[in-house]
Amino acid sequence: MRRGTLQYCVLALLANEERYGFDLVRALAELDGMVTSEGTIYPLLSRLRRDGLVDSSWQESPAGPPRRYYRLTASGRAALEGFRLEWRRFRDAVDHFVDRKA
Repeated sequence: MRRGTLQYCVLALLANEERYGFDLVRALAELDGMVTSEGTIYPLLSRLRRDGLVDSSWQESPAGPPRRYYRLTASGRAALEGFRLEWRRFRDAVDHFVDRKA
């Protein structure tokens, strides 16, 4: 798995809606091979915030304490688009070798 893939999966999950940390963990768990923990997600979200790729705000929760919701910034959208282009090139290169006849 390419380094940074989890980061871009998180950015992709935030592309269309705000989400809180545990919601991201659940969404990733639904994808085969992307199981992760809160202990991985929260440091990643902190780094993404520090790097200006996501922003956050606290919102009241209908059940329990307030939750920190994350959303993409313009820089985050640009980073996600750059990754999409890089991923397509990577995928095409891997497919070339995998699909090659021996």
